[in-house]
Parts: sequence; structure tokens; C-alpha cells
Amino acid sequence: MRIKTDVVIVGTGVAGMFSALKLPRDKKIVIITKEDMRSSDSFLAQGGICVLRDENDYDSYFEDTMKAGHYENRKESVDIMIRGSRDIINDLVGYGVDFKMDGDDFAYTREGAHSRPRILYHEDITGKEISEKLLQQVLKLENVTILEYTTMQDILVENGKCTGLKAVSAEANRACLEAMEAEEAVKTQEEIQPGGEIPVEIYAQDTILASGGIGGRYAHSTNYPHLTGDALDIAKKHNVRLEHLDYVQIHPTTLYSKRPGRRFLISESVRGEGAILLDKNGNRFVNELLPRDLLTKKEYEQMKKDDMPYVRLSLAPIKEEEIKGHFPNIYRRCLEEGYDVTKDPIPVVPAQHYFMGGIWVDSEKSRTSAEHLYAIGETSCNGVHGANRLASNSLLESLVFAGRAAKSITENPGKVDETMVEKLDLNKYEDLDKLREEYKKLVLDEIERVKEARKGEEV
Repeated sequence: MRIKTDVVIVGTGVAGMFSALKLPRDKKIVIITKEDMRSSDSFLAQGGICVLRDENDYDSYFEDTMKAGHYENRKESVDIMIRGSRDIINDLVGYGVDFKMDGDDFAYTREGAHSRPRILYHEDITGKEISEKLLQQVLKLENVTILEYTTMQDILVENGKCTGLKAVSAEANRACLEAMEAEEAVKTQEEIQPGGEIPVEIYAQDTILASGGIGGRYAHSTNYPHLTGDALDIAKKHNVRLEHLDYVQIHPTTLYSKRPGRRFLISESVRGEGAILLDKNGNRFVNELLPRDLLTKKEYEQMKKDDMPYVRLSLAPIKEEEIKGHFPNIYRRCLEEGYDVTKDPIPVVPAQHYFMGGIWVDSEKSRTSAEHLYAIGETSCNGVHGANRLASNSLLESLVFAGRAAKSITENPGKVDETMVEKLDLNKYEDLDKLREEYKKLVLDEIERVKEARKGEEV
């Protein structure tokens, strides 16, 4: 099937949703997502979202971000994110996001490597609160269609210019796809069933990649397993510039389990509110507010010293009512696993959490090295995070640069090359399993190449 649209977006996390909301209402937009529309890591974010509290906070916020990133951050990107934070919060409140309040002002919390409280939150499910409110706003838009269980296979590139993508979609989308192909009005179908693979080409003036991180490539990760970095593989194939593929963040505190699958995150905010890490003898062994990479290193050292597969996190310094009020989801989940965090320490272990590298984009407009191809959110690398992301900068960074991508598309829309429709060779997509393995190898080889190159620089 062949569909024509103005903009196609890959991903239904906060970056993809926000960009759709910021695009003009007269643009036809198609959003695809590999699973259901709520299975993005944005929905899993617990801690909160940073904001510049006032002008006096700028220097310390900038320094905290740079220091956590080992000063490998792109300074102009950090400035853009911080300066844009208050407008983002105003937008979110306008969309109905319910942040914790302290009287007439926001309530602020603090997390690791922050020099002061500057993080807004909604209980311990801030990502879910923001993501759901954005999604509900997008579902109201008549110019947007979301296709669930639709997997990008490739981008369509001719002479360095992107004019859409190739995908396979679930059989349940057939009627919707046929209507879109006939250029009829279509309403988004929710809660469809997966299964079946309908080939589809989506031709678009502009393409936005917002498909998340690479956690699905790891045995232990806080990410959804279907987030496997497909956009990176495809970008590499087309010589679209990538950057810092070896910059992978490990989160220091996830609930220890012997079972395979996604690890449950114990938010950084828990430590920000006073929780402490203990060795096997019940002794505190580290400053819990160290940057994530340094804290992770200390944990691994302690685990080796104790000959244990985990360390323990104690919430004893936090009042019981604060635990149940601020962290109700963590409290409930730990109870389900047999741990009452109001009484006993819980076993925690580091796990893959976030990807700071990705598809290179410019700081100003989130443009990749291919014309009319944009990348936002964890898929992209705009340099904000440097070598290590500061806690609660991820949601903010995604939203700020998603808005800038939408602004760029609005001001400088692309144009679909009609002749390319006839040139497309579809034979190479017949063996999907082989294609996926080829893509996976491309990026794995590139990650190893980057690691070796960095070792050479350090010698």
C-alpha cells in the first residue's frame, strides 16, 4: 500500500506526541509505533522533569548538567534546553498535566547530581502523567492518525533527501490503511490486535524519528524490550551521521530479580528524598547523590567486595506518609514482589537505562545530516547529555527539541519526489528476518568500532 502525508512520525513517546501537537493543524500527520501507543519508555519515567526555577538558578543548572555529562555536552544545546524549560512546563500545564503543588507554587524535588531542588513531579509516575495527557490531546486532532503495531523497515532516501519510510503494519490496520491510501478521512483505531504484516510505503514531506532507545538489545534494562534502536540501524545504512554510540547510561537502582525481562526502576527521587544504600552488613557505603555513572561504579565495587549480586536500598530515613504519598507506585510494586519498603531495605542492582548517543542532529532545529529527516528524543544525539545524563533532563530535552523540529518543519516543509515512487525496489524487503539481522549487525559493529577508537585516543 502507498500512503501520502505531510509528516510521518515514528514513535508515540513524549517527543513524537509533542511534535505532532506543535505542527500546524492543516498538515496531515501519520504516527507509527511498533507496539501499542502506550508502550513507550516515556510512560515509564518516574522521577520528574527539570525546570529553570529562576534566573539565579541558571548557572548552577547549567553546571550540574555539564558536570554530570563529564563536560562533553554541547553547550549551545544545554543552553537551549534550560532556556526553553519554563515554556515547556507552561505548555504541559495547558495540556492538563497535574504537577504536585506547594500552595500557589510548584513543589520541587531534588535528584542525584543536582545542586538544588528544581524537578517537578506527579507522584512517582511523572512520565505516565505527561505522556497520557499529551496522547489524549493528540487523539483529539483530526489531522493525525496513529498506526499501532507498525514497524519501520527503512527510510526512503534519494540524493540525500528523505521522502518517507517503508514499514509493515498489523492486519487489523487494513481497513484504516486502505482508507488512507484512498486519501479518505481516518480516525485512529485504539487497542487493535497485533499480528500479520501488511507492507506499506508512507511518502511524506518530512520524517521525524522519535523511536526511543536501545534497551531491547540488553539482557537487563529498564526499557521496553521492543525498543531496539531500529532508527540507528537504518540511519547507518544510509550514511546518516551517528554520534557517541558508546554513551550508554546504567541506572544505579533497579529492583533486583532473577527473572528475565525489563527491570523495575526505583526512582532517583527516592534517594533525593533521603534513601540510603547499604552493604550486606547494613552499613552505608556511598554518597547516594553522586552522578549515576559514578554511583553505579561504587555499587559494582561493593557488590564484588560483598560477593553479592545486589546492594540494599533503605527508605528508613523517609517518613512512611511521604513514601506512600510521593512514591505510591514504587511502594505497591515492591509489595507485590514481597518487600515492604516502609519496614525493610530492598535489593537493588544497576541496569541499562538510557542512551545518550544516537542520530546526530543540529542543536537549533533537530535536523539530521539527511534533508527533511529529523530525530528527537532518545533516538537523537543533540549533545545535551554529554557522556552521562543528569537525572530528569530526559523528558525536558525531548520536549524542547521536539518543539524545535516542529517549528523547522513548519517554516521549511519538504516536498515529496513523485518519481521516487516508481524507483522503489521492494524486493529487498521480502526476507524481514534477514533484513533485521543485517541492520542489527551494522550498529553493533559501529559501537565496537567507536569503543576501540576511544581506547586508542586514551592511550
